[in-house]
Amino acid sequence: MSNRMGSQPADGWTQTDEFLWYTCDIVADVVTGQADRRPLVASTARIAPGERVLATGVGEQFRLRAVGNGTYRSTGVAAIGRPGFVVGALAVNALGNAARRKRAQQDTVPRWVNDGGGELTITHLTAYLAHPRNPLSLGFTGLDQIDLPEPGVFEARYHDMYGKGYMCVRLATPWASLVFALAALAAFPSHPRLLGGTWLPPGFEERCAHFGRPVRPAQRLVLER
Repeated sequence: MSNRMGSQPADGWTQTDEFLWYTCDIVADVVTGQADRRPLVASTARIAPGERVLATGVGEQFRLRAVGNGTYRSTGVAAIGRPGFVVGALAVNALGNAARRKRAQQDTVPRWVNDGGGELTITHLTAYLAHPRNPLSLGFTGLDQIDLPEPGVFEARYHDMYGKGYMCVRLATPWASLVFALAALAAFPSHPRLLGGTWLPPGFEERCAHFGRPVRPAQRLVLER
């Protein structure tokens, strides 16, 4: 299923609701073993044998890391002139060095850094993000932790297979709940967010019914699997 969902009702049903509706439909098929019956979805991602593309859309990746190592370039001033001018020039230079030192120290604190976006391809085992310099491949069974820290954001932590150490990545996408649910089903079947149903907004099934969009009971099927 691509991110082109068709026309949207003008009475309060949102694009986010549409993504979540299709998320429930996909999860229900995966849980009941019917994912191979879904329509084929076109994608440029290189997938492994046995994988089936379930959805594509846009995604943007963020990594938790420092942007500096604490070093900075200190500048000096050779001031010539009246004593007052010399003192003032030295003071301004000292303030500039202090500001650069402070920025360098702040840059050592890990933060979420945007590493680019592109087309996101989701299978029942992997989330692939295409990018010319920083492609991302999140094999669900290789992840150590997963979560949904905020709406539309999937977070994962894992040990990098190329020796870069422990990595923390966030994937901002309308398909965040789908990525979480599939990752949980593949590798974290007892995750409290999966079992508690909080991978979906509270009352989502009731909201769908209110807008005349009955949704498949994905959460009930998850619990009954």
